[in-house]
Amino acid sequence: MSSPRQPAPLPPEPLAAAVDWAITSRRSIRAFLPTPVRREEVEAILAVASRAPSGTNLQPWKVHVVSGEAKARLTRELLAAHADPVVAAAHRDEWDYYPREWISPYLERRRKVGWDLYGLLGIAKADRARMHAQFGRNYAFFDAPVGLLFVIDRVMRQGSFLDYGMFLQSIMVAARARGLDTCPQAAFMQYHRIIAAHLGLGATEQLVCGMSLGHADPAAPENALETAREPVAAFTTFHGG
Repeated sequence: MSSPRQPAPLPPEPLAAAVDWAITSRRSIRAFLPTPVRREEVEAILAVASRAPSGTNLQPWKVHVVSGEAKARLTRELLAAHADPVVAAAHRDEWDYYPREWISPYLERRRKVGWDLYGLLGIAKADRARMHAQFGRNYAFFDAPVGLLFVIDRVMRQGSFLDYGMFLQSIMVAARARGLDTCPQAAFMQYHRIIAAHLGLGATEQLVCGMSLGHADPAAPENALETAREPVAAFTTFHGG
C-alpha cells in the first residue's frame, strides 16, 4: 500500500471525482453474485481501512472474515434460529443500535426505506411471512462470498464506536474503488451468542455488526433501491459567514 505522504496519483479534479464516486456510489447491496473475492483483495481493503482515524490511535477494530464452509456453517445456525420463534425470542441485541423511542423524522425515514425495499420485491404490507424471509437473508450474507464480522473489546466506550464507524466506512469506500459492493448489517447483533461461539470470542469481546462483501447482482430488483438524502441546507448551520 502506498504511503499517505506520497503525491496524489491523479490531478486534483479527476482525483476528487474518483473519491466522490467511491463514496456516493456506495449502497447497501442485498443480493450478490457467487463471483469469488480473493483473500488478497480483502486484505488490501482492510489495510487501506486501517488508516481510519481513532482517538489516540487506539485502533479498536477486530475483524473476523468468514467464507466457504465456515460461512455456510454459521449461516445454517443463524437461519435455523431465525426460523424458530421460540429460539429467536431467546436472543436479544446486546446493545441498542436504534433508539428505544422513535420520533420524527427518523421514524418516517425508517418506514420509507423498508416499504421502498419491499415494494421492489413485491412484498405486500400484510405479508409477514415474506418480510420475515427477506430479513433472514441477512444471515446468509445476502449470498455474498465473503462475510465480515466486527468485534470490539468491552472495555472500550462510545468514542471507540465512533472510530469504528469511520473504519467501516473506509472498508466500504475501498471496496467500491475495487468494483466491489457491501452491505453493513446490524441484524447479526441479535444472535451475538451464536456468532461468538462460531468465532471463538472471549468474554471480554463484543460483536459490533457484520458486513457482506462481494459483487452486486445487477439483475436483483432489491439492488435498485436508492435511499433519499437530505440536502446540505437541511442539516447544516453555518456560523460566521
